[in-house]
Amino acid sequence: MTLYEQYAEEIAALIRTGQLAPGDRLPSVREARARRGVSASTVFQAYQRLEREGLVHARPQSGFYVSAPLSARTGELAVTAPGGEANEVAVSELVFDVLRAARSPGIAPLGSAFPGPELFPLQKLAKAAAQGLRRLDPASIVDNLSPGNPRLREQIALRYRIDGIRLQPDEIIVTNGALEGLNAALQAVTQPGDTVVIESPAFYAALQAIERLKLKALEIRTDPEQGIDLDALEQALTRRRVAACWLMPTFQNPLGSLMPEARKRALVQLLARHQVPLIEDDVYAELYFGSQRPRPAKSYDEQGLVLHCSSFSKCLAPGYRVGWIAAGRHAQRIQRQLLMTTMAVSVAAQTALLNYLEEGGYDRHLRRLRATLMARMAAAIQAVEATFPAGTRLSRPRGGYFLWIALPAGLDAMALHRAALRHGIGVAPGQIFSPDHRFSDGLRVNCGHEGAEVLPALRRLGALARALLARDPGLEIRD
Repeated sequence: MTLYEQYAEEIAALIRTGQLAPGDRLPSVREARARRGVSASTVFQAYQRLEREGLVHARPQSGFYVSAPLSARTGELAVTAPGGEANEVAVSELVFDVLRAARSPGIAPLGSAFPGPELFPLQKLAKAAAQGLRRLDPASIVDNLSPGNPRLREQIALRYRIDGIRLQPDEIIVTNGALEGLNAALQAVTQPGDTVVIESPAFYAALQAIERLKLKALEIRTDPEQGIDLDALEQALTRRRVAACWLMPTFQNPLGSLMPEARKRALVQLLARHQVPLIEDDVYAELYFGSQRPRPAKSYDEQGLVLHCSSFSKCLAPGYRVGWIAAGRHAQRIQRQLLMTTMAVSVAAQTALLNYLEEGGYDRHLRRLRATLMARMAAAIQAVEATFPAGTRLSRPRGGYFLWIALPAGLDAMALHRAALRHGIGVAPGQIFSPDHRFSDGLRVNCGHEGAEVLPALRRLGALARALLARDPGLEIRD
């Protein structure tokens, strides 16, 4: 790929993911030349290619501007409000059935929870693990018991401080992935029968945790752009006792929504007034497409009510299962709880990540990862727009690798899921993201795998959707 093609692709990705909106002005040729260290000819060629593709247009004596989309076939995405009652949850069987089918050999991983393994420095991590274990003092093995290796916790705390969050290593507890941390946090602040606020739609693992602990789920509508409805949340907190909120303010799974910082601050202040703990699931925060990492809700926490849970699994080391909780006032309780259950996270995994982080290179890896995921997301959006039936709507995530697709009326996500499996494609139907199996028009699609794997599968999925909508099986094989 030439320099001008590379620059054009980067701008196209920003446009398709919503980072650049219709009417935004591109950098002038002089600005782009200085910023990227390329020739004026390279910039001109990139802009001319984008113009040919209909993504930008020139204005005389003004510059190049992002064009309005040629088609409105993928209109504005909205999520309907749930009923407003706290309900018991029974989703695990459906979730297990869907995930088991999607993990079968030969299935295109559009329903997967992880991006492509080729994106991660697995050889460097293995080398870091081997070196660390060779130098490991047997007497120091106890250092890896809960709350975890102190040097690793210091590395994690350092990243909080870089983002301006005052947080001591003693508040951090290393866990077996974020999911163990999230489950431990939920168990620490609830009793069976309690009500927990979740987003609607919600991450299915949150629903499963609520089901396992015999809690009740209270769904609050979540907007694909603004995050959870704060007015509805305030009404819920006023009307009933809520034990905790499990929310994902940054690149929510499955919508991909990013709650604006002002709304994150308002969320924390609202919960502080009602003294309700927030379990913040923040596993995708490093996968932003913009210029700056979004601040977590934890950064506005002045009372220790936010239990901030994250992990290296989605951004550096899938399979190593190393996550953490910044647990605030609940840190001691959760540490004791984990000592009575899993006792410790793998010494080898903690050692590998510690050595990798101390040697440097993590942020360089993250920059490459973010650029790749942004390009893959843009290509996936383009494929959906080109192949899915008229009336399809979709999210425009500003980070992560999940795309939420709202199907047109008359098309059921579970029916499309079953048809897709017969054609070697796995997806996550919307029914697994709600306690009452709503969102029958929704699909979560993983865009984080290689384009050669994802894009043909998306085009086949679009053809299947058209066939099911037309009730014409013969259309299913047409891409």
